[in-house]
Amino acid sequence: MSEHLLIFPDQGVAEQIAAELREEGFTEVRVIRAPLAGEDDPEADEWAVYVREANVVDETGAVAGGLHDRFVALTSEHDGWYDPHPEPRY
Repeated sequence: MSEHLLIFPDQGVAEQIAAELREEGFTEVRVIRAPLAGEDDPEADEWAVYVREANVVDETGAVAGGLHDRFVALTSEHDGWYDPHPEPRY
């Protein structure tokens, strides 16, 4: 199993990306609010797409590497950032 967090500054972008990933058949895809480190204002939270893929067994293998590269490129295209190891709270 692999878990990923794609963070975007815009809710609409996060919703669009999540819909596309659901259509592709990822095991679990959710849009959540992601608090920024050191911020107390919930309005400053960014939007994140949490992705869990049960079919990736080896996180050091080619499939996991391909997902990493894809998610880095996807977040870069939309002024976001990628967390390959999200905290268990998601």
